[in-house]
Amino acid sequence: MNTFSFGPSDVGIKVEYLAACREGGRARRVQRIPRGKTPHLSRCGVLPLGTFIVTIEPMVIDGKKIAEELLGELKKKPRIKKFLAGILIGNDPASLSFLMHKQKAAEELGVDFRLYRLAAELGNDKLREEVGKIAGHRTCGGALVELPLPAPLNRHYILNAVPREKDVDVLGERALGAFYADRNPIAPPVAETTAEILRRMNFELKGKKAAIVGTGFLIGRPIVTWLMNKVEEIYVVHRGSALSILKKADLVILGTGHPHLVAPEMVKDGALVIDFGYGKINGKICGDFDDDALKISNFKFQISYTPVPGGAGPILIAKLFENFYTLVGLQK
Repeated sequence: MNTFSFGPSDVGIKVEYLAACREGGRARRVQRIPRGKTPHLSRCGVLPLGTFIVTIEPMVIDGKKIAEELLGELKKKPRIKKFLAGILIGNDPASLSFLMHKQKAAEELGVDFRLYRLAAELGNDKLREEVGKIAGHRTCGGALVELPLPAPLNRHYILNAVPREKDVDVLGERALGAFYADRNPIAPPVAETTAEILRRMNFELKGKKAAIVGTGFLIGRPIVTWLMNKVEEIYVVHRGSALSILKKADLVILGTGHPHLVAPEMVKDGALVIDFGYGKINGKICGDFDDDALKISNFKFQISYTPVPGGAGPILIAKLFENFYTLVGLQK
């Protein structure tokens, strides 16, 4: 009987094996098993020289299901009396949509989520003052300023009005500095989301190569920092750079906001792709990874990935609320 071993890089991929009998050369048994599980090679008839054909198929990671489970755990905790402030500066429809998703999760948890809308015309000083007042309220347990901010507002200047102990997004300089020094009680939601997906996939980082496409403030930088000393090599790639390096990476993390920037053939077979990108093509929401090409190819590429929408996004929101619960628990 043939024996197959499945390592960490196989986690999350579905494995199909056919036990072919010597009775007319036909396959007598077909079974699909999840990645990370060892197939039970039972005999069908007499299989003195059984032949097993293993094919790897991509797995689409269901972020909605994972988020539901994470929110379900939070529901078991005591109800929080303090409110979470969501601050929208300007009138960007996408930013408002993201805040609405957070508000929906808050309603599910019974969290008092308060949306504040501030005019960009107020300017840096007044906006910083208003954000500070909102976040500094004694019954405010956490606050977030939805990004990006309208030009030419000073992002850091305004974000720094949120106290570190209430910074659920870990975007203010004090919270970020503590995170970089490994001294913050929480990590940026994007890092926590990556960690959650890797844990769910049983993906072992040790000895692996990771590529991060996009060096932005929200996605690329926090993840690069979090991955340091966890992987063998990190490739940091700008959106306009050559992407051939992706063929070497076991883990690819995307966050450019450039729709369908990365095609399946540009990624190493067996890789895991975590897509934080968000954009639209002909009105359709999509990510940096071209999963449409993957579907058209009849999934001939051996790639597991998070779809957009419904992949990393819902998990990101759940992680933000985990941060909120943690910070409120630390407040006197």
